[in-house]
Amino acid sequence: MPAHTTHGDDPHALAECIATHDFCFLPADHTKNGLASLEAGWSSDWDRFAASWGSLERDTYMADGGRYRRRRYAVLSASADSLDAVLEPHQPHYQSLDYNNLNGGVARHFAPIAPEVMQGATMQTAIRLGLGVFQRLHPGAAAHIEVHQFRIEALPDGAGKPTPEGVHRDGVDFVLVMMVRRENVESGTTEIFSPEGDPLDSFTLTAPCDAALVNDQRALHGVTPIHPLDPSKPAWRDVLVVTYRRATR
Repeated sequence: MPAHTTHGDDPHALAECIATHDFCFLPADHTKNGLASLEAGWSSDWDRFAASWGSLERDTYMADGGRYRRRRYAVLSASADSLDAVLEPHQPHYQSLDYNNLNGGVARHFAPIAPEVMQGATMQTAIRLGLGVFQRLHPGAAAHIEVHQFRIEALPDGAGKPTPEGVHRDGVDFVLVMMVRRENVESGTTEIFSPEGDPLDSFTLTAPCDAALVNDQRALHGVTPIHPLDPSKPAWRDVLVVTYRRATR
């Protein structure tokens, strides 16, 4: 088990873990408890939520020529004193080359997350869980929130790369990564590093709702490539990534 596995599951306990260690691993049972503390019926649409990863569109912006990533995207905002995030008009995703030297520097237009998934109990509660942590780390700050559905496919003739840009920061304040499903894959290990590049810890999200929480201002992260266990069968890794940064307006 990772060195910094949190033993609490509410936003306050999670924020304390992040404030102390800059990252933490949240086992599925703890994630589920944290979600349930916010919404008893958080999993009422889990099946539809998880199945929606099957309709993600191919990421055509891969500068390495890779065809292994599918995704959808949404932007939300929240005031400093509310866990209710508001969906913003659909817009492109942008990262500077400082944070993404592979695919950064251009506005990338991705399909929106399906409305029924975006407004469903699972998605809304996951966003609120991360928002509660963010608000404790940055009290008084409104939040700019970006939500990413990622499917990385492992092909018989090539690995799937969850972080093709390598070890990196996202250029935000706080990141929540939650496993949705792994199918016929090995590896995909999350690695955490200090700002100087020293390895701090590693762990693999395997069960649905296993999660990683990262202070993006003070830690770097990456995920090792995935490979199919059985090359004759489809193989993929589905994750939800939600990033939070202090709003500038």
